[in-house]
Amino acid sequence: MRRIPAGLLILLALPALSGCGGGERPLTPLTAIGTPTNLTCVPYVQEVTGIRLTGDADLWWREAAGRYPRTHRPEPGAVLVFRPTGGMPLGHVAVVTAVLSRREILVEHANWVPGRITRDQPVVDVSEGNDWSRVRVWYPPIEALGSSVFRAYGFVLPEGTFASRLRPVPP
Repeated sequence: MRRIPAGLLILLALPALSGCGGGERPLTPLTAIGTPTNLTCVPYVQEVTGIRLTGDADLWWREAAGRYPRTHRPEPGAVLVFRPTGGMPLGHVAVVTAVLSRREILVEHANWVPGRITRDQPVVDVSEGNDWSRVRVWYPPIEALGSSVFRAYGFVLPEGTFASRLRPVPP
């Protein structure tokens, strides 16, 4: 029996990221990486932050205009809004859990690893202008930053004191 190379398995799993719309999807059987969930990124972020934007993740930046503050600087509790890609046609959203430096944050999100909630995952700003318009994201199955660079709109800020509800990041 031939073994499938790990790199190919990861590439095969990436299309599942396209499930970051507003609906739910079946639980993906993946072990040891994150908490199992049926939620995609949008309902998960809505639940965690209280932000009441609707539609798929790729619409959140535009939908937030005039309703929620938007910025290009991360802060705990902010929602990083990813632009759509070929493998992620509905975009993606993730919640900032900590700001480690001008160029590195930690996020939690659903469905970056299909069918899982992953917490305190590194995201690195690789944009030329340090404006968080281009990022690399930690991918737990390879235990490293992924090689892909994702385009992002920026950060949507929830109302109130959401950041105070976040778990502290261990040292």
